[in-house]
Amino acid sequence: MKKGLVIVLLFAVNLSFGQLKLEGIVKDSIGNPLELANIIAINTETQALESYGITDPNGVYKLSISKNSNYNVQVSYIGMRTEQLAVETTDKNIYKTFVMYGDNTLDEIELIYEMPVTVKGDTIIYNADSFKNGTERKLEDVLKKLPGVEINDDGEIEVEGNVVSKVMVDGKDFFDGDSKLATKNIPSNAIDKIEVLKNFAEVGQLSGVTNNSENVAINIRLKEGKKNFWFGDITGGSGIADENGLYIFQPKLFYYSPKYSINLIGDLNNIGEIAFSRRDYFNFTGGFKSPSRSSGTNIDLGSNSLGFLSLQNNRAQDIVTKFGAANFSYSPNEALDLSGFGIFSSSRIGMQINNSITYTNTDLGVPDEVTESKTKQRSDLGMLKLSVGYKPNTDNQLDYDVMARISKESQDQFEISSILGNTMQYESSSPFSINQNFNYYYTLDEKHIFSTEIQHLWQDEDPFYNAIIENKTTYETTGDALGLNDQQIDYNVNQDKRVKSNQVDAKVDYFNILNAKSNLNVTVGTIYSHQKFNSNIFQLLDDDSVFDPTPTINDGLSENNIQYSFSDLYVGLHYTLKTGIFTFTPGASVHSYSSNNEQFGEEFQDDFFKILPDMDVRLQFKKTERLVLNYSMQTQFTDVTQLAGGLVMNSYNSFFSGNEVLDNAISHAVRLSYSSFNMFNYTNVFANVNYNKSIDNIRNITNFEGVIRSNSPFNSAYADETVSASGRFQRRFGKFQTSANAQFNYSKFNQFIQNNRSVNENYTQNYGLELRSNFNDAPNFGIGYNYSIQDSDQGDTRTKFFTSSPRVEFDALIWKVLTFKTDYTYNDFRNEERSLNDYEFWNASLAYRKDEDSKWEFELKATNLLDTKTQSQSSTSDISVSATDYYIQPRYVTLRAIYSL
Repeated sequence: MKKGLVIVLLFAVNLSFGQLKLEGIVKDSIGNPLELANIIAINTETQALESYGITDPNGVYKLSISKNSNYNVQVSYIGMRTEQLAVETTDKNIYKTFVMYGDNTLDEIELIYEMPVTVKGDTIIYNADSFKNGTERKLEDVLKKLPGVEINDDGEIEVEGNVVSKVMVDGKDFFDGDSKLATKNIPSNAIDKIEVLKNFAEVGQLSGVTNNSENVAINIRLKEGKKNFWFGDITGGSGIADENGLYIFQPKLFYYSPKYSINLIGDLNNIGEIAFSRRDYFNFTGGFKSPSRSSGTNIDLGSNSLGFLSLQNNRAQDIVTKFGAANFSYSPNEALDLSGFGIFSSSRIGMQINNSITYTNTDLGVPDEVTESKTKQRSDLGMLKLSVGYKPNTDNQLDYDVMARISKESQDQFEISSILGNTMQYESSSPFSINQNFNYYYTLDEKHIFSTEIQHLWQDEDPFYNAIIENKTTYETTGDALGLNDQQIDYNVNQDKRVKSNQVDAKVDYFNILNAKSNLNVTVGTIYSHQKFNSNIFQLLDDDSVFDPTPTINDGLSENNIQYSFSDLYVGLHYTLKTGIFTFTPGASVHSYSSNNEQFGEEFQDDFFKILPDMDVRLQFKKTERLVLNYSMQTQFTDVTQLAGGLVMNSYNSFFSGNEVLDNAISHAVRLSYSSFNMFNYTNVFANVNYNKSIDNIRNITNFEGVIRSNSPFNSAYADETVSASGRFQRRFGKFQTSANAQFNYSKFNQFIQNNRSVNENYTQNYGLELRSNFNDAPNFGIGYNYSIQDSDQGDTRTKFFTSSPRVEFDALIWKVLTFKTDYTYNDFRNEERSLNDYEFWNASLAYRKDEDSKWEFELKATNLLDTKTQSQSSTSDISVSATDYYIQPRYVTLRAIYSL
């Protein structure tokens, strides 16, 4: 491993030898430097574009070229005549000054090569072919090579530290802008240009009065041959693993024309290639945006879905998935846009997990626990959305969206605990929700703009939980506390829950543009939420009859029947002032709150007023460099399940009873962020620091009986604090791209166990280094190293886990017909005393395609070539620290055929 890294580094250093610098200044005819002028160097012998650059604010450019070569250097600038110069290199650097002259006629010089990167205002345009070497297959393969663009661990696209909020293809939303579906499915050979749209505004009328500096969208421009025709690919393949058959079938078809578009994506496989996970499903906004400016009120409707997420093939032992999605857009005329999508995802997942749990406050007699579990998860998820956009003129715009979600999920788990013995658990849920969004924007004149935004959510959740505890002796104390019938073979305990939520969030904004430097924003809005919660614990006896127990704890309350309503009426005022490089936006909102819950024949009412200030300060040093400081004071309200006083069984070893008199929490949040993207030397820097202090935060009082715990919430008199910091540095050196990143998270919170308070502190550190190449005609490589530290100081227990992960990637186009790709990662997971687990992943693929225009491609693909059995990770909670081993999928080898339309 180490020898391989050294060889790759020596190869990279050796390639850098023989490079010269061609540098200088680009000016206009009166001597003013020209920023963002484009310079390209074409090797006259090979006719290849060997180097390119963009001038900085001082007109300075810098290119890397080879010794003893001849070049045709071309300089272009919008509105000026293109200049060119023949350059012959020796072994010395060259300095040249170019003078540009205005010219309204067509350039006499024919530009054979397009600039790889050009800048037009807030838009960065990448010429996709300039970053391809023939091994790319999907959009993500191209994006990874673009300066200033990253694909994060969640599959999202990041530009200058900001997550891309929307992906479009030829100006049409791709599945409402979902970036992961785009990166994994859009074929690379269909892409002509990739446009990064910074300061992106969904509503053009509000672009001058709202802050869009962190909004980034990407628009994919298709090649001419891909318009008005179906394009895409169909993949089919099979293989053998442990005498079981492997299969994969993935149709991905697209059609785009000026009036309408259709996208069809399918995936059917049993090798763990998840096209759309459960995490993606719940994170998918479907185009439902948060309001243009937060009101300062956060109300949590809670999450009553099952606690598992679909895992990738390095976390599960067996995965079978089905996925189908269709997206359309239709524009019958310039004023009307119709669009929608349907998504269905089904997965069957098998897992085996070993977990070592260290509980805090060991002096209270809570023993450490080791568990082994085998789990079967079933998940069927559906989503449907329709959208209408109507814009008859520049002064009016109306948007309406409606989206429905439905799912059916269940989980069977057999768990062996070193403390409680054997337990069988079953969970199921079939939640349903409808979300509607209505927006109307009206421009009265150049100084007065109005907007109306209304969102409505209706949600119905019905989680069910069942546990069968075989060892009654270890559960005897808990069984007595629950009032269970102990004259049975085992304890068969069940929990039924039903949560119905109905919420409306509406506001009207008035923008008064005072002058070119300032504007005033007045907001009037309301939030209304209503929830119903029912639950009951019951025991299934040996004769299949139902027994309703009466607990000896919690005042004998084992059922819940509660209604909770919340309302917020508010008025906000914000003033924006631009002066020099500064933009100030101070503001505040005044809120009238009312909350009410009814249960057990009693009513609990709380009405109060609150003023919430906020501030936004921006320093725009350059077009691509800024510093932003945000402060906001917010109120946090809980959901109905935290207020319900009856006993709830979250799991066989965790019980909960709410508190009907819970108050809201107040938080102070400060964020400082810096970003810079230097087009001159392709240096991308991003850093931010976040601080949050929560007052009257809702914490739990936890009481243990062995490893079985009960929790009850209350408003803590002690503040909780979190600090996080992250930074990334990326720089290109010719054909090489380097990056370094670091993340630090610190949290201090107050924990209450057995009525004893302790202050817990968690420290998490992550560091990463990476070097990548981007050769057009040579093999490419990527080497990286990640190191993480998880340090938890909880009560009288302190634990530290360390994970180090070097990795290597390699891809090559061999004889222009074979594409070889491979990646290797080594992981060492340890504590302060010894290595707990070291594991490695090696994947490889070899594909044959006769030429770039061939319709057929054949690929041999292997995952987990070393047949690694387990993977490890650490995690922390309020009461424990865990080290977890996941059993993973074995070595899989498949042969695939890909047909391109």
